[in-house]
Amino acid sequence: MATKVSGRSERVASKDGGEPVLLSGGNPQIAKGYGDGPVQRYIAAMPGWKRDVGRCIDDIVVRTVPGVRKAVKWNSPFYGNEGDGWFLSLHVFARYVKVTFFRGSSLQPIPPGASKHPEVRYLDIHESDGFEAQLTEWMKQASQLPGERM
Repeated sequence: MATKVSGRSERVASKDGGEPVLLSGGNPQIAKGYGDGPVQRYIAAMPGWKRDVGRCIDDIVVRTVPGVRKAVKWNSPFYGNEGDGWFLSLHVFARYVKVTFFRGSSLQPIPPGASKHPEVRYLDIHESDGFEAQLTEWMKQASQLPGERM
C-alpha cells in the first residue's frame, strides 16, 4: 500500500502486515511500549528525511543523558529520567518533526514554539534545518529539570 506524504509516495504496510501504518501527516502508528525497542521501531518507520532527524535526536539524547528512559505513547517517542517523568517527546508532521520540551520555558534560550501550556515549548525541525548544537544544549538543560508525569 502506498500513501502520500509531503508530496511523495511512501511505502507502508497495511495494518494486518505487522508494519507501522503512517497516520495523518506521516506520523508512524506504533503501539505503546517502554524501552528502546518501540522507539527504534518508531524511528525506522519515520518517512523520508524525517528518519534521519529521528535518529539524530535519539543519538543526541543517548549521548547527552546517561541512562535515559524511553517509551512510545500516543504514537510519539518520549524521553525521561527514571522516576522523574518525561522531559522531551517528538512527533512527525507532514513538513516537519516537532520536538516538545515539557519544561521548555525554563530552557535558555527558550525554544521558539509557544504552547497553550505555559511551561511547554516546541522546536519544529524542517528538512534543511541545522539543529544539533542547540538541541544538545537544550537536552542537557531539560534532562536536569523535573519531568512531566504522564
